[in-house]
Amino acid sequence: MLSPMLSGKMPDRAGNMPALPKQCRNPALDDFMTEGDLPKKIAVLMGGPSSEREVSLATGQGISKALRSLGADVVDVDVQDAAFELPRDVEFAFIALHGTFGEDGQVQQILEERGVAYTGEGVKESRLAFNKIRSKEKFHEHGVSTPEWETIGAHQRPGMPLPIVVKAPRQGSTVGVYIVKTSEELEPAITAAAKYDRELLIEKFVPGRELTIGILGDQALPILEIIPKGGFYDFTNKYPFLNPQAGGAAQHICPARIEPEKTKEIQELALRAFRGLGLQVYSRVDVILSQTGEPFVLEINTIPGMTEASLLPEAAAVAGISYVDLCRRVIALSRARIEVAN
Repeated sequence: MLSPMLSGKMPDRAGNMPALPKQCRNPALDDFMTEGDLPKKIAVLMGGPSSEREVSLATGQGISKALRSLGADVVDVDVQDAAFELPRDVEFAFIALHGTFGEDGQVQQILEERGVAYTGEGVKESRLAFNKIRSKEKFHEHGVSTPEWETIGAHQRPGMPLPIVVKAPRQGSTVGVYIVKTSEELEPAITAAAKYDRELLIEKFVPGRELTIGILGDQALPILEIIPKGGFYDFTNKYPFLNPQAGGAAQHICPARIEPEKTKEIQELALRAFRGLGLQVYSRVDVILSQTGEPFVLEINTIPGMTEASLLPEAAAVAGISYVDLCRRVIALSRARIEVAN
């Protein structure tokens, strides 16, 4: 499938998308979508032990409500650790766990060992996409433009000149990410990031426009631009409802005000990054459009937020895909991935 931007088609006044030509469709997804059925009993896994627990709970509650509106038999599972329990008759899990344990292949491995199908990517792909360093290596291998980088140990100093971005490589939602513009900021940033990992990613700071592109199978959704209220799009700006006193928030513009040719280039870059990591289901690709007009992929989130403030549902809505239908499509794409793998 192609996004409205790539296909040249836009929703009509009722919000309905025109039919896509046959060559733009995903046959496996079409089969699952036209069947109209859902797994008999779905467990929505939410919460989790990571620093993104509260966001995950909000995501899970939204997904659970959407699936129930489709008539699904849903059980909410608040995951505390690897010993979480599922009812015996659950045949499918919708993973709404963000960050470590949820996105890094751990819960996927547990579900496979228990024989329970699940949403999203497989164990290997989840582990790869969650590791920012390994992802960068794959981007380079597949010709995906990404900012220059190096890796250092927690007690080393970077060789790259300032300004830089110091990143803990295995965290989500900008946890452990610090922009360093002065030498005085360097040591505190490394110390803070080292709380999460012994190996750190050092990335060249690229000033520009913060963009994100949702991916559903082989469909790139309309580009969404993020204009943070202050600083960059950190955890506080992403989820202001979790801490209203912090004064976070960001303006979202979707579709982003970018000329059609550049829009197509960025969407194709996002799809190339997605495929370069071997991903098949859904993700959100974060991109910086530099001041000289060059797009650079920063990272890919394989279980993007699905809260009231989240970016993927917002972009999907612009493409004519409701929140409820988005959840249904994630299940259909996931089942198609599993069927191909088997």
